[in-house]
Amino acid sequence: MFALSAVPGFATELVGAVQFNEDHAFTKALREFERWAGECSGGSLTFELHLNSELGLEKDYFENMSQGIAVDYAIVSPSHMSTFSQKAPLMDMPFLFRDLDHWNAVMEQDALAPLAQDVLEKANVRLIGYAGGGTRQLIVNRPITNMEELEGLPMRVMGAPIQTRIFEAIHAAPSVIAYAEVYNAIQTGVIEAAENEAAGIEQMKFYEVGPHIALTAHAITVRPIAFSNATFERLTPEEQECVMSAGAAGGKLGRDIESSQDSEKLAAMEEAGLLTTHAFEERDKLLELAAPVKKAYAEELGATDVLMAIEAVK
Repeated sequence: MFALSAVPGFATELVGAVQFNEDHAFTKALREFERWAGECSGGSLTFELHLNSELGLEKDYFENMSQGIAVDYAIVSPSHMSTFSQKAPLMDMPFLFRDLDHWNAVMEQDALAPLAQDVLEKANVRLIGYAGGGTRQLIVNRPITNMEELEGLPMRVMGAPIQTRIFEAIHAAPSVIAYAEVYNAIQTGVIEAAENEAAGIEQMKFYEVGPHIALTAHAITVRPIAFSNATFERLTPEEQECVMSAGAAGGKLGRDIESSQDSEKLAAMEEAGLLTTHAFEERDKLLELAAPVKKAYAEELGATDVLMAIEAVK
């Protein structure tokens, strides 16, 4: 059974899924995709977007798109693609991007195309655009502004091994702790720091236990708009072109919204006296220390060419 179904005599309805409500940047990106594709196709494509995890979680959406059932389009974190494509998680590697301008240029110049091709070949899912834009910083119980202060910092990282390797390389002391336990772990002194983007800091109230934010900008999120290739192949060539151009437009809007919201949220929390941001004076040193780990990881994934292409983007 395919999710794509013809409306008698006129349109093809596509089914989308998202974990959030209408206010979220991901939903707004998908709405822009729908608007653009609907107009471009002259109304031959129509859309039904299920909100608030009605159709499960991102992992479920991706598996469904791979099988050509239930979901035609969704935004999915690269980590949920790793079961199919071992190269996909490169998109989430810390210090992959020099800064926000470099991140945007990589998306605009389609430097992630080889990763998208691997996902298409291994999972039968197309990556048609790139949203994201949350910038991850260090959340600390004391000011951290340079390498000396960072040395040996006990901090929480996510479970992917590359996270531990990168933060060890920059001389922190990372350990994997469940996300729900981070607040208590900082409060009780098990760790002194964690890392997250502004939305996570706000939602989990991490500023209560880690009111000092070191602006390391060590990761900028990439959240692809994914589209079932089984569905794609059943569209007309004109509709396929519309889907691809609409994916790029939806991704661009998603990046614009989330990257601006991220800085706005951080500034608002600082203005409210909830936290203090600190420029990290030796960020070039962080990039230098992370470089060999990034290179080794890309080699393990068979994606050295992709890393080189990303780093070459000006």
